[in-house]
Amino acid sequence: MPEHLQPILEHYGFQGSVVVQSDQSPEENLFQLKNAGQYPFIKAVVGWVDLQAEDVNEQLQEYSQYDVLKGFRSILQAEQDRSSMLKPDFKRGLSQLQRYGYTYDLLVLPDQLKYALELVTAFPDQLFVLDHIGKPDIKNGTISDWQKDIKALAERENVYCKVSGMVTEADFRNWKSEDFKPYLDVIFESFDINRVMYGSDWPVCRLAATFGEVTGILDSYTASFSADERARFWGGNACEFYHITS
Repeated sequence: MPEHLQPILEHYGFQGSVVVQSDQSPEENLFQLKNAGQYPFIKAVVGWVDLQAEDVNEQLQEYSQYDVLKGFRSILQAEQDRSSMLKPDFKRGLSQLQRYGYTYDLLVLPDQLKYALELVTAFPDQLFVLDHIGKPDIKNGTISDWQKDIKALAERENVYCKVSGMVTEADFRNWKSEDFKPYLDVIFESFDINRVMYGSDWPVCRLAATFGEVTGILDSYTASFSADERARFWGGNACEFYHITS
């Protein structure tokens, strides 16, 4: 809950946070919007909407009254049809997001990256962010196919990448910081420094690591970056992407 996260953020020097949906329901949207109203450190909410609904435009128009609601996400990784994001009705709904300035978080597994590429290519003016670096199989060190797909996706300038969720793709109990370096190298070599953003994946990260351990991995990796590059990675790019102004 927000009251559990707030002291953690303050301890590690974060001024705010973006909360991203976990339940695909309008009820959670309202729940998170209420939380944002009560806790000013919640700077943005990424909710959920059924993009295939016939009245999706009406729903988006209704949601547009909430300034803190910045975008939407679907749990595409769980879809039985791995290419469901390419369905005409899904794309019809997605095409409405830009009208309201909404972003879209891509939550996919490596086998869906090729479909994500086709989707983002079809909507070059829509802003997307790939969550959890596309969830590569860090535990088993699998990288080649994921690397190829990441490089192709990064060529699309409307796509950002959220560097998050790595510890839960590694060996939960026996991960080491060096396990992540090959994957981080791919991300930072593929994406422009202006299109990568830190994500804690809290509280899910707690399955494998503390908030501090997650930040520690990335603090060490970005230690040689310039002050401007670090500022962009740790918050600036997220503020730009989600249109956070205060």
